Amino acid sequence: MPITQQDIQNIAHLARLELESSVSGQSLQKDITQIVELVDQIQALDTEGTEPMSHPLEGLTQPVREDLVTEPNLRDSLQELAPAKEAGYYLVPQVIE
Repeated sequence: MPITQQDIQNIAHLARLELESSVSGQSLQKDITQIVELVDQIQALDTEGTEPMSHPLEGLTQPVREDLVTEPNLRDSLQELAPAKEAGYYLVPQVIE
């Protein structure tokens, strides 16, 4: 199915895009036609029996760094400045009833 210049104008309108006059209508029409042809090729593939994947590199593992404490615990010294605290938590006024 060939893409017409009117189709491009309709797509631009629906996507709320303003096409610049410097953009060649022919080149845009050619690019969109190639994209539609690629989608048609992908849809024509037989995927029967193919299990969906959550990630294309599903079998690989991500290297994880060792979890080390790098900062000292300053909670008590920081909470000394708080106007109200209890059991290590800051107490704030209730704003939603």
